[in-house]
Amino acid sequence: MSRRRRFKGRDVHGIILLDKPGGITSNDALQQVKRIYNAAKAGHTGALDPLATGMLPICFGEATKFSQFLLDADKRYQVTARLGVRTDTSDSEGSVVSVRPVDVNEDQLAQALDKFRGDIMQVPSMFSALKHQGRPLYEYAREGIEIEREARPITIYSLELKAFSGEEISLEVHCSKGTYIRSLIDDLGELLGCGAHVIQLRRTQVASYPNDKMLNLEKLNEILDECREQGIPPRERLDQYLLPMDSAVYSLPEVNMPPVLAAYVTQGQAVMVPHAPIEGFVRMTVGPEAEFIGVGEIDDDGKVAPRRLVRIGGDMPDAEEQAE
Repeated sequence: MSRRRRFKGRDVHGIILLDKPGGITSNDALQQVKRIYNAAKAGHTGALDPLATGMLPICFGEATKFSQFLLDADKRYQVTARLGVRTDTSDSEGSVVSVRPVDVNEDQLAQALDKFRGDIMQVPSMFSALKHQGRPLYEYAREGIEIEREARPITIYSLELKAFSGEEISLEVHCSKGTYIRSLIDDLGELLGCGAHVIQLRRTQVASYPNDKMLNLEKLNEILDECREQGIPPRERLDQYLLPMDSAVYSLPEVNMPPVLAAYVTQGQAVMVPHAPIEGFVRMTVGPEAEFIGVGEIDDDGKVAPRRLVRIGGDMPDAEEQAE
């Protein structure tokens, strides 16, 4: 009896901005979107807790090669916290570890918030996805094991108080990569002397992506159902919402090169490009149409060295063929 061939889905390349719902993990959301798009390959860029909602960029196909740049990007959040109660997870899904009276006025809160602005050090939560000896910290935490964590540098670019009603506060946060909002709220609660935990969390922005481009699972499923009812291939409607894969690296300086140089780059060779930056990562494009071919880095010789290359369809002609 022959084995049934496993269907692997179609090749899709681009990025969808999912408005993740609460109550599910980021991986659950990823798998649902992957099935809706019938995509062969997909990955998300920075997990949101089940409690959290909001922007979760999902990369398809070749776009997954550039997901790290979104992981490293700045983020913006809206968070609501309850004062007076501390939990082991620093959010409302955890177990209560202390209850203390709240005796905080707005001036005291403003002074406390000021201590968290700018460059600070933060100890990651035990209920985070950071790994220790190959296992995420939250697995140790669920087993009652405490792992020593080193404080890490982060930057809080802005921290604005939007509402304060005695035992609840609402904040808007613009922060660097590696910032844990739950830990920020827990640290704030300890500084205030009453404890605190997150009750609502929404990510409103990743890098420079606009939040009005987000789609939720309900909308994506609605499009899929309409296509099936109308006999339209779902890709004709769904793929219209994909952002270009190089949108993940729009913040990088562009280095545009002629096809003859691009042919060498696609073979893994570094090339000298006039007017290129003197250091750092660059977004590599080709010709007057600025076709995106990947991300490069300026090497010690001042050349553009390929680091992540797009591979879709046939390869570009050899450098010798381009030069003829």
